[in-house]
Amino acid sequence: MLRRSTIPARIFPWAYTSRVTDVRWLDECEGRAWRAFLLGTQLLMDRLDRELIHQVGIPHAYYAIMVVLSEQPHRALRMSEIADRLCFSKSRLTHAIGRLEERGWVERVACPTDRRGQLAVLTEAGQAALRAAAPTHVAGVREHLFDRLTPEQVEQLRVIGEAIATPLMSDQLSAACAHHREPRDVRD
Repeated sequence: MLRRSTIPARIFPWAYTSRVTDVRWLDECEGRAWRAFLLGTQLLMDRLDRELIHQVGIPHAYYAIMVVLSEQPHRALRMSEIADRLCFSKSRLTHAIGRLEERGWVERVACPTDRRGQLAVLTEAGQAALRAAAPTHVAGVREHLFDRLTPEQVEQLRVIGEAIATPLMSDQLSAACAHHREPRDVRD
């Protein structure tokens, strides 16, 4: 059974000029799908962020950094690689790592293979903080996303996500997030 969307048809009241004729405009169905996707992902990420801040005192961005580090050998990764994986600017990552260092959850160390590079290392205290935050994050993802979907929709979500992400990814840097980053220094 098809349900009528509860997403307003016109969230963004843009005025288009008649001079723009070579654009493949979205049809009504595509426009509704785009707005639902955009609003849904923004609201979901905002909710997960607020829940983590309220219940554990860390924003979702810090949680994501700690997850990336926890999945690495020796819980360590080059700063530039973390920025690439999370589509963070260098300044945003530097600020976040600084805040995590203040809490004793991450430390920066010199890269043993390149004197100019730095590694971020998840400390034991950081690993404990991540373990404490994970139930809040997983409960939020389950409640606000997966509990609202059928098993078939979960599979469709995976297929759709991969269809979007795969062509946008390059070896280390997603072309989709290149506009969020400062120009990359080849030494980094």
